[in-house]
Amino acid sequence: MNELPAIRTVELGPAARAAALPFDENRSRAGEQYRIIRTKIIQHPLQPRLIVVTSPTSGDGKTVSSVNIAGALSLLRDTSVLLVDGDLRRCSVSALLGIPVAPGLADVLSGACEFSEAVVRLEEFPNLCVLPAGRVRANPTELLGSPQWKDLCQSFRKQFHSTIVDAPPVNGVADYDLLQDLCDGVILIVRPDHTDRTLCVKAADAVPKSKLLGAVVNCVDEWFLWKSQEYYYGPGAPGDES
Repeated sequence: MNELPAIRTVELGPAARAAALPFDENRSRAGEQYRIIRTKIIQHPLQPRLIVVTSPTSGDGKTVSSVNIAGALSLLRDTSVLLVDGDLRRCSVSALLGIPVAPGLADVLSGACEFSEAVVRLEEFPNLCVLPAGRVRANPTELLGSPQWKDLCQSFRKQFHSTIVDAPPVNGVADYDLLQDLCDGVILIVRPDHTDRTLCVKAADAVPKSKLLGAVVNCVDEWFLWKSQEYYYGPGAPGDES
């Protein structure tokens, strides 16, 4: 990796501690699920470094998942992770983390500022940097279809071990296709109580099979995930003498 220039450090907003980055001991179960996702990414045969996180429709939880996947990756030692808010029409990363929305990606692509001026490092997660959406001065499709976006992606690969891009929904706008075109892999977020099944199938078909890393089922019943595992591995499990 190329040496990163000095990057501004910002603190997470108060609301972010409750809504995102569940890696403290009080939210260990949620954190463990994202660690499982992290492991699957690291062990994937494609060894993806630039990953787009998307969903069939808005409201499926792609932004929370993007933030938490990036956060889980950043917990590894001697790593550098970049989280990019690539949803320039309905940006949510900054609001979720409680950090300024600008300057950001749109400002960099439009030439209003340099990447080093827009990216920030999270004080609580020193291996995690964030590129907010920024102020959109032109149609996002034109910005993401520009040579500047291609150049920026190359820079991401040189400066960070992993880059997670929070993208618009697959079935929404052309912006998604431009983001997906330059990535190594796609993670699809679905939510059982929200995602339309027809749109879910359509979204899965729209992602190139060579790039689909997998699907994350969001907001499932906690019992479904943990009842059997808790019996064997939870505190006081049979055979646990600690």
